[in-house]
Amino acid sequence: MLSLFAIAFAAAAFAAPRHPNIASLSKNSREIFLTAMQWGDESYDSQAKLCRMPTSPQYAEAHLPAHLAVRESSWYAVGLLLRDGSGDRQRAAQILDTVLNAQYHEPGKPWDGTFRRTPTEPEPGTNAEMWRAYDPNWREFIGTTFALILTEYPDRISPELRQRMIDAIDYAIAGEMKQGRLAPTYTNISLMYGFLWDFAAVRGGKPEWTAQAEQWQTTTYDLYKQHDAFWEYNSPTYSGVDIYGLALWRDNGFTPLMRKRGEEMEAGLWRATADLYNASLRNISGPFDRAYGMDMQSYVSVMGLWLRTILDSDHAPLCNFDPPVDHVPDLWFAPLIVVLDTKIPPDAIAKFSHFPGPHRVHRPIADQRVATAWLDKDVIYGGEITGHSRDVDARSQFHPVTVQWQAPNGKIGWIQLTRCPPIDASADKSGITISAAGDVSFRLSAPNVASAQVTGDQWSLPGLIVRVKSDAHSFTSAQHGPFLDVEYKGITRMTLTMARPGE
Repeated sequence: MLSLFAIAFAAAAFAAPRHPNIASLSKNSREIFLTAMQWGDESYDSQAKLCRMPTSPQYAEAHLPAHLAVRESSWYAVGLLLRDGSGDRQRAAQILDTVLNAQYHEPGKPWDGTFRRTPTEPEPGTNAEMWRAYDPNWREFIGTTFALILTEYPDRISPELRQRMIDAIDYAIAGEMKQGRLAPTYTNISLMYGFLWDFAAVRGGKPEWTAQAEQWQTTTYDLYKQHDAFWEYNSPTYSGVDIYGLALWRDNGFTPLMRKRGEEMEAGLWRATADLYNASLRNISGPFDRAYGMDMQSYVSVMGLWLRTILDSDHAPLCNFDPPVDHVPDLWFAPLIVVLDTKIPPDAIAKFSHFPGPHRVHRPIADQRVATAWLDKDVIYGGEITGHSRDVDARSQFHPVTVQWQAPNGKIGWIQLTRCPPIDASADKSGITISAAGDVSFRLSAPNVASAQVTGDQWSLPGLIVRVKSDAHSFTSAQHGPFLDVEYKGITRMTLTMARPGE
């Protein structure tokens, strides 16, 4: 239970919320918010008191049903409280009650304090594997969502519900501390954890946690300052979550130092992302530390949602959310974004609005790791130097070699390295140089791409010619649906040179 001091402090802190509302949102923020709420309204299951996952290619391919979503429903609840229309508070309260009931209370178990991803998710067993049997990150995602509601809309929920949410945050933090699985290098979760831990310390009446939370914030900040870059580098999805965590630091941090650091890192991340953005292609260039897709015009990325708040639908990465657009459930992150508001440095906004011209990016990330990219008007590509410390397998989200370009039909063509041993890849105006000892595979995506268009030394793709030099022992290609997969066996060195047809 909270001490009398903590109750009084919390009551004072909740006394003057900003109450962002539809009328206070900018035109672009309002449009993306209303789109997200339309999807939420249509997906809401009034019996289950949760939203059902919209149909999306990644679920169809895995033959998964449109299951009830605990985390995404909590995001929709934020939107209901912001919209505050007839019945919205009641529906938000029902959702939050359901989400709270999904929290695990199993002391001594690694998943203690996190939340079921869906109410019918099986109980983790004795040898439960993290990520498969449960997701520990739901502590941070749902916990920060609760904190945002408690900060901005505490008067739109009941005192009982407020207390249950504070208790749930405390319990999530306690579970995270006991599991001890987090590291500051896990950027998006580290940033949310640094805020939520402090929230629990101050507003949850746990002053003994304050010093630990502040030390975590300092370690995370110091790691960033080594190269003014986050360890989890350049992800169209997770960089957007980073911005969310930093916005919480910037707006709702409990010390001036935390707010200052949040503002500094947020501005730095926006500038770094703007350097990699091509406004003509409406895409961020690789290399990607973690990515779910290669074309921000065809899947919902959280960074794309942030950009939609400053760019109109004709210039934002994605404006149509109907299938076959992938990762549609991430659209429900929009209410959190518009509540916090988008704060991008003017020089970065200029690059997001208009492509500044051909340029190279060379950015150290960490020891031995350097991100490189070349951005031209119609083609962008990247490579990561890892010091031969990182490889890629079939399940990897790490994409150290990427190419994106404008195909003749207006769509984005792309190339992604899908498998390789420990690699160094460097991009510059002349192309991409790859160093790796073993077999290397790529996936090619372009309109009507077919095996007849590629050989071991040249890929003749719609709108792009890639000339390949390598010391490979053999080359093969195979069609997989709309994609073409190519493999080079036994390389030590390879170069990819990009040219437009006719060059």
